[in-house]
Amino acid sequence: MTPPERVRPPFVADERTQLVGWLDMQRAIVHYKCEGLAEQDAHRPVLPGSPLMTVAGLVSHLRWTEQTWFEVLFLGRPAEGPQFDETVEDADMRVEGVPLARLLEEYTRQCAISNEIIAAHKLDEVGRHPGFRSAQATLRWMLIHMVEETARHAGHLDTIRELLDGATGYY
Repeated sequence: MTPPERVRPPFVADERTQLVGWLDMQRAIVHYKCEGLAEQDAHRPVLPGSPLMTVAGLVSHLRWTEQTWFEVLFLGRPAEGPQFDETVEDADMRVEGVPLARLLEEYTRQCAISNEIIAAHKLDEVGRHPGFRSAQATLRWMLIHMVEETARHAGHLDTIRELLDGATGYY
């Protein structure tokens, strides 16, 4: 699988183009942080207080976070997936034995679904899921939140990757 291109959005463009452009760039950085990483290292924790915060765990978390915000909260689809498992804490980050390549493919597919949803709706539309207070947010708010969420975890991946094998680089 070819990683997405890391491209900043244009300096002058409409709001949607810029927001989706920044989100896509952060998504691409997630892939960049995984390039060339040994499978064992993808699942190796390096932060003693956060044993689930691995490269693989973060990629899985980001995949399910995309699904939660755009499919569940915004479209109102059923709240299904490991992130809704109340019996297992941080279930979306528990990916022992799942290859990083598979997690990245699932993340890529989920991001494409998210982008289709974003393209098909007005930024001022609000979410539809009746069971979650967060669904009251507009698509714009959700999109901005996902830029923040993805960028924050891209920063985590940057640190984890350097601790794993010394690889650095942002862009």
